[in-house]
Amino acid sequence: MIPKSLKFNNNLEIPIIGLGTFNSPPGQVTQAVKDAIDAGYRHIDCAWYYGNEAEVGEGISTKIKEGVVKREDLFITSKLWSNYHEKEKVVPMLKDSLKNLKLEYLDLYLIHWPFGFKEEAGPWPTEGGPDAYSETEITETWEGMEETYDLGLTRSIGVSNFNKTQIEKILGMARIKPVCNQVEVNPNFNNKKLIEYCKGKDIVVAGYCPLGRIDSYGKPRIPKPTILEPEVAEIGKKYNKTPAQVVLNYLITKLGVVVLPKSVTKSRIIENFDIFDFQLDKEDIEYIDSFHKNVRVCLAPYFGNHKDYPFHDEY
Repeated sequence: MIPKSLKFNNNLEIPIIGLGTFNSPPGQVTQAVKDAIDAGYRHIDCAWYYGNEAEVGEGISTKIKEGVVKREDLFITSKLWSNYHEKEKVVPMLKDSLKNLKLEYLDLYLIHWPFGFKEEAGPWPTEGGPDAYSETEITETWEGMEETYDLGLTRSIGVSNFNKTQIEKILGMARIKPVCNQVEVNPNFNNKKLIEYCKGKDIVVAGYCPLGRIDSYGKPRIPKPTILEPEVAEIGKKYNKTPAQVVLNYLITKLGVVVLPKSVTKSRIIENFDIFDFQLDKEDIEYIDSFHKNVRVCLAPYFGNHKDYPFHDEY
C-alpha cells in the first residue's frame, strides 16, 4: 500500500505528492495549479524566489471560491530566500509570500538554501563573489523561522538543501525542531545517506527534481534523466504505466520521500498523480537503484566558496 502522506515530528501530515512550481511561467502556472487541484493534488510547493507566487495564489483562491477545496484541505509550502537570512527579515518575507499567495498561513516554511547573500547583492549573485555573501549564521535565521511559527504564520518550519552538519547545527540550538529537509532526489542522485540520516532524526525528506531535469539534459555535467531510458519505458509497459509514473512510484516506495514533480501540462500533471495503484517488483526496484551516479542536477557551483555551501560534504 503506497502512503498518501507522511507524518511530521509535530504530528501534522504532508501529502506524498506535491506540484512543483519552479520555472513555471506566470502565464501558465495559475492554470497548472487549478488543473492539479482538480486532479487530486492537495500539496503545492512554492517559493518567493520563483517569482510566481501571486499567480499560484490566484489558482488556489479560484478553487477555494469554486468550493472544490477548503483552505484546510490544502498543504502549501513556501521558502525564505537567501538575501533575507537576518532574523528580523524572516517574518516580513513570509508575510510577503502570504500576501502574494492570498493566504493567512502556510503549512510549511523552509530556509531555501543554507548560504546567505547580502540584500543589495541581488537574488543570484553569480558574479559577486564573497563581497555578495552574508555572514549571518543559519542559527540566527532559524530563530527567525521559529518566530514565524510562534506568530501562527506557518504550521511547520524546515530547511532545504541542508547537509548533515548544517542540520546538526540547527538541532543543537533549536527550540522548534525542523520537520522537513527538501533536497534533490532522483534515480541519478538518490541521496540515500542524507535521507537515512534525516529519517533517524525524524525529519521528512521532500525530493525536488524527482524526474531529473529534461530541459537541462545535454548541457555539461547533466546526466540523462531516467525517464528517457528505454529500459524504464519497458518496466512501465509491464504495469501499463509511463516512465515518469514508474520513477515517482520508486522514489516513494523505495526511498520513502515526498515527491515534487513540476509541470504546467495538464496531461502530465494528471499522469504524475496516478501512481498509487501499482507496486514495483523487487527486480525492477533494484534495476532503478542501479542508475545512481551521485551526480546532482542542482549544484549551484558558483557559490562553492561560501562558508555555508552545502555540497562539499559527502551528505
